[in-house]
Amino acid sequence: MTFNEFLPLLFMGVMGLSLLIYVVLDGYDLGVGLLLPHATDDEKDTMINSIGPFWDANETWLVLGVGVLLVAFPKAHGVVLTALYLPVTFMLLGLVLRGVAFDFRVKVDVAYKPLWNRIFFIGSLVTSVSQGWMLGSYITGFSNHWSQLVFNLGVAITLPFAYTLLASGWLIMKTEGGLIAKSRRWGRISFWPMLASIAFISAMTPLVVPEIFDKWFSFPNIVALAPIPIASVLCLWGIHHVLSSQRLMDAGYGWMVFALTAGVMTLAFMGLAYSQYPYVVLNQLTVWEAASSPEALKIILVGVVITLPTILGYTAFSYKVFWGKAKELSYQ
Repeated sequence: MTFNEFLPLLFMGVMGLSLLIYVVLDGYDLGVGLLLPHATDDEKDTMINSIGPFWDANETWLVLGVGVLLVAFPKAHGVVLTALYLPVTFMLLGLVLRGVAFDFRVKVDVAYKPLWNRIFFIGSLVTSVSQGWMLGSYITGFSNHWSQLVFNLGVAITLPFAYTLLASGWLIMKTEGGLIAKSRRWGRISFWPMLASIAFISAMTPLVVPEIFDKWFSFPNIVALAPIPIASVLCLWGIHHVLSSQRLMDAGYGWMVFALTAGVMTLAFMGLAYSQYPYVVLNQLTVWEAASSPEALKIILVGVVITLPTILGYTAFSYKVFWGKAKELSYQ
């Protein structure tokens, strides 16, 4: 494979990495928004404070991923955004509502604070459901067959539970006292719908997309790919075990809930990447068909070499600086 042929694969990897980091990082702060109605007023302030220094930076990864799609794979960008115009619009609306509510809930009179808390929850829910529908649509190659629309709906309904489980692990790490106990309970409640969603997606994907069935269940692929589902089962068992064990929680192993949930998402991403390869849009555009010219990609590569390490460094630095237990949010 020549360097020119390798370039589209490199940009596909950068785009995939960006979107994976986005799903994990913005996933937990979306999950915090989804859990907000179940907390007391003081707990809401602490929960918001736990994501305050990070949530804007987390969304940078979405911008990078979509930006790479636009400049490196312009043909695919047109197909994807045309097919996902409505869910993308709803997702952006949800993100706007979250951004406005995040600031207004602290600055308005106390009487209006519950309203902005509800708006923050609604924005988180709309964003999460929209992303679920977009994921389901992408997996099925944007088909409009009724069975695949049902699949999209199933992913849209269940993705928020993955985010709330991720948020539960985050809050266990970042909070203290009674909120840890509540977060643990939220995690146990979210675990089963997430498990059901993984089973649903894993079972239905090969059925609604025959090409994926052939890639996973032909020999020797089924043997070579076995570590992915096995590792996923082990991660899920670990999440349940930690959430069910007070001894492990008291010993400080609560962080494993977040880490193992992120691990499940990473493994799911690896499975999706294998299922879609070599297509950017399933059965429509391969990586090489959708890519910009090699000359353009070489110029874009210079920007990526500068931008990607910068964002990685900034993200790591911000988490290092603001790490520690969250307290009640205050602008005083």
